[in-house]
Amino acid sequence: MRHLLLLLLLWPLFATARGNDHAQWNPAIAAFEAADRAHAPAPGSILFIGSSSIEHWKSLAADFPELSVINRGFGGSVISDSTFFADRIVAPYHARAIVMYAGDNDLEEGHSPEQVRDDFAAFVRKVRAIDPAVPIAFIAIKPSVARAVLLPQIRLANALVRTYAATQKGVAYLDAFTPLLGKDGRPQPELFGEDGLHMNRKGYLLWINVIKPWVDDVPR
Repeated sequence: MRHLLLLLLLWPLFATARGNDHAQWNPAIAAFEAADRAHAPAPGSILFIGSSSIEHWKSLAADFPELSVINRGFGGSVISDSTFFADRIVAPYHARAIVMYAGDNDLEEGHSPEQVRDDFAAFVRKVRAIDPAVPIAFIAIKPSVARAVLLPQIRLANALVRTYAATQKGVAYLDAFTPLLGKDGRPQPELFGEDGLHMNRKGYLLWINVIKPWVDDVPR
């Protein structure tokens, strides 16, 4: 019984340590670096970074044909993972702008909406230490079928990020949340694949409509 009580007391520490295990992404980051050595991205590209919704966006370059884009999404990651690896997957590119999608996995892992906002703010600070002027956009956390139970937390996290972004120069919140909802205010199954979590082509087309106007306004 005493050992059980000790385990319950220490569990939050174990959970935190597990949640901050950035080392698990070293192989993915090393693969990005190998790709960079083989074909160095053009300076002044638009960097898309974050979790699996970015990683799965295989048509990214074709969807923005007038731009040079870099896809640095790694599936399952949380916002702080991108911050931790920024010296390796942000700094080398000298990007003209950065578009982030993350937060989905953060909430699923039990992070609070406030922590999502704070982690995004930490990402902005890290990036601004590398490049003080680079514009940064946060794509709103999507309302997926698989994680519909998280809708209250998603709404609050998006609202908090939106409020934060409004206080920062060169930081934008892109509302890709609202277009993915049906008239009943629920996620639309027809915008997602079989897993109900990752978007299909219809979902990405809605994203493009939200992201493109912001990207087009970024100074060249």
